[in-house]
Amino acid sequence: MKILAFAGTSNKNSINKTFVTSTSKYYKEADDTIELLDLNHFEMPIYSYDKEVELGIPQLAHDFAAKMDAADFLLISLAEHNGSYTTAYKNIVDWVSRIPNRKLFNGKPVFLLATAPGPMGGATVLNTAVNRITWDGADILDSFSLPEFHKNFEEGKGIIDPTLRSQLEAKVRKTKRALAEKLSVQG
Repeated sequence: MKILAFAGTSNKNSINKTFVTSTSKYYKEADDTIELLDLNHFEMPIYSYDKEVELGIPQLAHDFAAKMDAADFLLISLAEHNGSYTTAYKNIVDWVSRIPNRKLFNGKPVFLLATAPGPMGGATVLNTAVNRITWDGADILDSFSLPEFHKNFEEGKGIIDPTLRSQLEAKVRKTKRALAEKLSVQG
């Protein structure tokens, strides 16, 4: 299975990048590959219709879409800026959604994550995404919000709160079962 994982942020020291990297390790089996993307490698002009007419769709948007299309499973951890997506993530989504004859996620199975330093753990952006990206062609298998990242997560150990760790691991098992079913049907 080919897994594409990324944090929805351009912050080089993102806690969401740390979180999605840690969570991706639950999915690594002998034949699996995990590609961790950095949104900084897909920086494009801020989307506008005028820019699209003037410049066309940037090659980086096509490159990002190709990465998603080549994956069997998407693992995304969304950072929250003022209760919504980061500009970096939203801009990529805006450009990729303009590629003709495609849905943004093209039916890919997705496990959505979010974390933040505060007690909400990015829940607002996660709820927005859960309600939105199905319209963009995502098959959301599950979602998980980790509150108080610096209190509940330790580098090298992952989630250190036993209840939260157990909740994440249950969702990982659920998504693995759903993925196995989907891949066997596609066979």
